[in-house]
Formats: sequence, structure tokens, C-alpha cells
Amino acid sequence: MIKHIGVIIEQDNGIMKAANLGMITMARQKHTILFALVMDGSAGALKEKLSSFGISTIIEIRLAEDFQDNPDVRAKAVAKAVEKFELSALFGLSTAMGKDLLPRIAAILDGSLVMDCFDVDLENNIAGTSRYSGKTLAKIKVRGPVPVFGIRPNAREPVQEQKSAGIIQFEAVSLDSKLLRVVKRGETGKDSKISLTEAEIIISGGRGMKNGENFNLLFECAQKLNAAVGSSRVAVDSGWVPYAMQVGQTGEKVSPKVYIACGISGSIQHFAGMKTSGMVIAINLDETAAIMSNCDYYAKADALKIIPEITKLLETS
Repeated sequence: MIKHIGVIIEQDNGIMKAANLGMITMARQKHTILFALVMDGSAGALKEKLSSFGISTIIEIRLAEDFQDNPDVRAKAVAKAVEKFELSALFGLSTAMGKDLLPRIAAILDGSLVMDCFDVDLENNIAGTSRYSGKTLAKIKVRGPVPVFGIRPNAREPVQEQKSAGIIQFEAVSLDSKLLRVVKRGETGKDSKISLTEAEIIISGGRGMKNGENFNLLFECAQKLNAAVGSSRVAVDSGWVPYAMQVGQTGEKVSPKVYIACGISGSIQHFAGMKTSGMVIAINLDETAAIMSNCDYYAKADALKIIPEITKLLETS
């Protein structure tokens, strides 16, 4: 039986996030036809890219400008599209935006919701995710009319499959003006930091960075590596960096190709957020730190001294 699968395409200031492509690859399974759900009026610009990764149909959800940033309205519009096009399941990224949107959609559809999935088997409706700070892997059997899956960014390598996607415009139904909210819209500059969940390389700092000012060393190095900068919970609790930079059980869960831990001891809670990284490199003075026995490569060194040297090498290379 052919299943029609919906994939919500997440964008940032009109630019499609790279993690969407891995999510599409995960959704593209045997006996499936993929529908991309696009908001923000960018279906035409995304058609070629989405077609090259196996999308058969692009549903452009049209919202009034005043409602475009309202998660309640977006959730209702997506749910209406799911019903209209008889989609069997819905995929979205397990990002801050996805965590705000996907539970609302699941509630409207009265469907099952599984977040932070690293694998989904659509034939058997089973989702793979982690539990207990990442110490165990769980396979969750979903039931109900339309399961909703939040996919961990970078959990799957993107693989192309050429299709020729058509675009269908879907007008959202009349909306209650009571749902209108006033939001503050900000513009992201060219020098903005790379999102933790999108980054292929992350360089994180912990207690060994000693203060917030020393995190500038990581930002300088990250700029040369085209990397994002993260932190342990200790650095956040100490007020050195904002919570948005925290990697771990109570922070962001990331899956970069390379994760560089600088002055991080490596608690279970921190591992829960980065254990699916492709390669882990640790820089720590304490050779007995947990991170040192749970990494691919390590340097017994002071991160405050070695990071500036790495930055210099990158500048001259």
C-alpha cells in the first residue's frame, strides 16, 4: 500500500535548513510518496532542490502575513493540509521551532507524537529514539490516525533521488482574529552564529574555560572552522554563556560530524546531548575525566593555550 508522507520544510529567514534534506532521506522509504509542506511563500525557489531529494509534490500553505509567525495558526493550517491530502504520517525537525509546532499539530490530529527520532520505520510505524540520558535506545510503536515524528537534525546523511515535483497552493481556512499575536521580528546578520543543530562541526567549552571572556577563543576558532559554539551546563549556570548554547540532556541534542569538547569533564547529562556525533575530540588537562575515555581523539592540554594555536594554524593554512 502506497503511503503519502508529509515533510514540514523548516526555514530560517527564507533559507531552507540543511537538516531538512536528511529528514527527507529518512522519510523516503519503500512504498512512499513524499509531500513537502512549505510556508513563507518560497515553494518556487525550493522546487529544484526538493525535487532532487525525492519530493513528488510541494504543498505551499498560504497564510495571511499577520499570521505567519503564529504557531497556533501554522499548526492548524498544517493539520488542515494533512487532512486535505490524506497524509499517512508527518515529519518535522526536532528543533526549537519544531518542538513548538509539532505537538500542536499532533494534538489537533489526535495522532501519536515522538520527538528526537534518529530513525523511523514507516512500514511498521516504529520510531527509534533515546532514553535515560542517552544510555538506552528505545523503539516506540506508534498508533493512531496520523503519527507525527520529530527528527533529530543530522541524524541521517542526505541522499539524492531525482523526482519532478509539482506545486499545489493550499489556502488556509478563515482564521480567528483572536489568534493574532504581536511578535518581535529580528533580522539575522551575515556574521550570525551557525545554529547548533545545523552545524557539521561544534566546538564546546566547559568549566575549563574558566570565564565567559575566554569563550571568545572558541568563537574565533569556530569562525575559521565554519563551526558552531556550544557549552556544558556548568558554563551556562555560571553565567558565562546563554542557555541557547547548552548541549546536553536539558539543552540541545546535536549530531555534528565533529564535536570538539574543550575543558568539559563529560557528565552523563552532557553525553546525552552529543553522543550521536560522528567524531569526538577532547581537550582536557585531566586525563581521568570521563570525556577522555569516551572520545575518538584527545589531547591532554589546556584548552586556553591550545585553541589559540589551532586558530593560528587555521589562519595560515
